[in-house]
Amino acid sequence: MNPSLILIFIVILLALSFDFINGMHDSANSIATVVSTRVLKPQYAVIWAAFFNFIAFIFFDPHVANTVGTGLVNPTVIDTYVLLAALTGAICWGLITWYFGIPSSSSHALVGGLIGAAVTKIGPSALLWSGLSKVLLSIIISPLLGMFLGIALMIVIFWICRKKTPRAVDQWFRKLQFVSATLVSLGHGGNDAQKTMGIIAVLLFSTGHLGPKFHIPFWIILICQLAMGLGTLTGGWRIVKAMGSGITKLKPVSGFSAETAGAITLFIATISGIPVSTTHTITGSIIGVGMVSSTSAVRWKLASRIVWAWIITIPSAGLIASLVWWVVKRVKT
Repeated sequence: MNPSLILIFIVILLALSFDFINGMHDSANSIATVVSTRVLKPQYAVIWAAFFNFIAFIFFDPHVANTVGTGLVNPTVIDTYVLLAALTGAICWGLITWYFGIPSSSSHALVGGLIGAAVTKIGPSALLWSGLSKVLLSIIISPLLGMFLGIALMIVIFWICRKKTPRAVDQWFRKLQFVSATLVSLGHGGNDAQKTMGIIAVLLFSTGHLGPKFHIPFWIILICQLAMGLGTLTGGWRIVKAMGSGITKLKPVSGFSAETAGAITLFIATISGIPVSTTHTITGSIIGVGMVSSTSAVRWKLASRIVWAWIITIPSAGLIASLVWWVVKRVKT
């Protein structure tokens, strides 16, 4: 077989591995609240989340995939070595944070990997700042929007249920959490799986295997959604604990509010073609619902640790990718 085809095949497998790890790493985002409120047992929750992760392509067009494929780094700069280094950087950082139970962003690790590899190859001119600026702004906006929506939903629910008994409210929202958990899983699958779609598509486009016009073939959509769903099935139990009960203590009503607020934010971003972090969004939503009770209900020490993980994710993944690209090019030559 042609060595270049073998390398393309290896990069595709690496991209799907990243997608799988993304599902494994971010499964907590979909199920943490529904598990911590004991609405679903963990083993059932991951099956529920994996199914809706997989079918998300039915509800969303691949706008995020197009952004990742052609909107962050100049496609003429991208080749198999850039993508090999970018994916390696993202996977390494994802595994490091997964091992230590830190809810970092797989999305931003991938963006950091792309930046690190592309800049190492030809310099800052490789970057498309119109697209990157949206990603960087989303680091701030998505958790804030999730937080404010979470606060707003909690206030509205408290007002609607002000004359109901706590037991009745608890029973209602235990059932409604099935709906909110479904929405989060759809939002997660819709936004996160598309990033890998964009990587595989731009790989094939840059090597002349996709035709003269960039697009996302259906077979790429299908295998990426499947890889993410399978990753979610493995679970991310270390992170579930941090997300579900480490930041603030959740009840069914607050779990529903956090999930719904996070899902709305993810839907807006996916429809707009903006690759955002599901982890950032859900964390912001959980903090928001916790603040409605009291700011002291939020464990700010853990929340600040998570924020620091967000800040260092892009440069850390970028540094790893830069080193990998340098080593690969030296070995090649």
